[in-house]
Amino acid sequence: MLRALYKKKKITRFDVLLTIVVIIFLILLGRVFFLQAIEGDYYRGKAEGNRLRMLSMTATRGIMYDRNGQIVVGSRPAYMVSMLPTGKQADPQVLQTLATYLQVPVKSLEDKVEAHKGGYEPIRLASDVTLDKVTKIEEHRHELPGITVDVEPLRYYPHDTMASQLLGYVGEVSEDELAAAKQAELDGTHTGGSIGPGTILGRSGLEKMYDPVLRGVDGGRQVEVDASGRPIEEVGRKHTVPGRNIHLTIDLNLQKVAEKAVYDQLEALRKQGIPAKGAAVVAMDPNTGAVLAMVSAPGFNPNWFAKGITTEQWNQLNTDANHPFENKVVTGEYPPGSPFKIITGAAALELKKVTPNEMIYDSGKHWLIDKRNAEGEALGWLDFNKALAKSDNVYFYEMGNRLGIENIDKYAKIFGLGEKTGIKLYDEGTGNIASPEYKRKVFDQDWYLGETFDAAIGQSFTLVTPIQMAVVMSEIANGGIRYQPYVVSRIDNADGTPEEIFGPKKLGVLQVSKSVMDIVRNGLRDVTLEGGTAGEIFKGLSLAVAGKTGTAENATGRDHGWFVAYAPYDKPRIVVVALVEQGGFGAISAGSIVRPILEEYFHIPKQPVPPVTAKKEAGKDDNKDTSTSKTETKDNKD
Repeated sequence: MLRALYKKKKITRFDVLLTIVVIIFLILLGRVFFLQAIEGDYYRGKAEGNRLRMLSMTATRGIMYDRNGQIVVGSRPAYMVSMLPTGKQADPQVLQTLATYLQVPVKSLEDKVEAHKGGYEPIRLASDVTLDKVTKIEEHRHELPGITVDVEPLRYYPHDTMASQLLGYVGEVSEDELAAAKQAELDGTHTGGSIGPGTILGRSGLEKMYDPVLRGVDGGRQVEVDASGRPIEEVGRKHTVPGRNIHLTIDLNLQKVAEKAVYDQLEALRKQGIPAKGAAVVAMDPNTGAVLAMVSAPGFNPNWFAKGITTEQWNQLNTDANHPFENKVVTGEYPPGSPFKIITGAAALELKKVTPNEMIYDSGKHWLIDKRNAEGEALGWLDFNKALAKSDNVYFYEMGNRLGIENIDKYAKIFGLGEKTGIKLYDEGTGNIASPEYKRKVFDQDWYLGETFDAAIGQSFTLVTPIQMAVVMSEIANGGIRYQPYVVSRIDNADGTPEEIFGPKKLGVLQVSKSVMDIVRNGLRDVTLEGGTAGEIFKGLSLAVAGKTGTAENATGRDHGWFVAYAPYDKPRIVVVALVEQGGFGAISAGSIVRPILEEYFHIPKQPVPPVTAKKEAGKDDNKDTSTSKTETKDNKD
């Protein structure tokens, strides 16, 4: 009996437990039913509508200063209009309404949305929006779900097109770049800092070269948004880290003067009927290699890219036959023309193929081959100094005859031609040195004496960049030291203290004696005096200038004009190289650019200079090759 009672009691306890479990299950089942059936719509809407979004905050890019601490490139606050994706296709009506308020084609907004489809990051639709447009957007906020207006730093180029190729431009990271960056991070190969949606990258020039320094670290705001994409509240924030500043060797005031001189001269030449296409100008300290000014014309306005370039603007730049994106100073390759006579003359003197006082008769053409001076001039008896000052072709044809192409080739390399200068800029050209090997490789043809003559005066297959010619002229000016050109002098830490300082970098010493260098410098001095090819340009200037005019033959149009110079003659402080594409004689086209640059640098009061016209200076500037004979003689190798 006791056993029966015990069993009955045990079963009762189990029943109690079972009952409790059943009750709990029924409660949970009821709660689920309540949430799904009764309040399902409410919670479903809340689940769909309440989401977290990370709104990117663009870091302020570092400032570029000139050598005197003036701002060359900076940033300023600007209104940005963005769209917060909802995971669904953008409402066409919203885009149409926004386009109306922004006064832009709706297609431009549609294209931006299409380019960023698939993500939940904000899509930047418009940059640097004016206050009146922002006000209208805010007034009609109810018509624009998912549209946000924020204040972000905008890259700003206060001097518009000035030094545009050197400074470069910026642009927002693309979807492909984001994917590549993420993959690189996974592979452990990514360098240059984090890249996320909305990151602004340097696309060209110094902006690109020093992008990891200038960019900084983007931040963001984590916000809760509703189903319409409207932010409800901020739930977290990651602060931005500004980019670091860099200091340039560029003198802003000198740069402005150089820019004005270039564009004024291009306009003046065109009024004379000379179809000058563009120009390249570089000013450099011959004692350090520091670049003081760099102009490539035509240029472009990098502010277009910072604000978001339009299709019309892009097409305008991309179809310009004068290549506004190209930095002609470092990438442009041109025949050097008569400035190459500096090298030919130095080689002839150093190898004792001629003495400074030897007189050579110029009858107007060379006695071996019918190759002549420009305009058929005959200058009679000439020594080295007069031949260089007058830029006499016949004299230097004879120097080529005595040297042979091998020695011309050798000394061109000694002066640093045929290789990059090492300036830290993208796409620097190497140029080319005329040689039998080059002609055989490219054209599979023999070398002729006439081509040696051409090479001796900077024609033939020789090509140089303006920055290379600046290095050559610096070697002449400073006594034979080759410095690597540079444009950035310092990178700052976040607190403004120097992180890295850049200075002169000596690459080598010219293998030319001091006595020969002195003779060459004397000849270059006479170029800018009365009777020299640039005498009219520098008439009345209270500064001793050494220089060389040049005319480079151009197979596709009018000849290019060169002028290379340094000053003062006795204690050089600056080298200036100017090239005008299809500008004709160098004294006419390029010399007029150099003078105002020197006046600015040495603070010389500007004096009115009579304009030098093509008619006035025809045949006086430079003696380019005007041979009439088609016969060629194979070069007699020394």
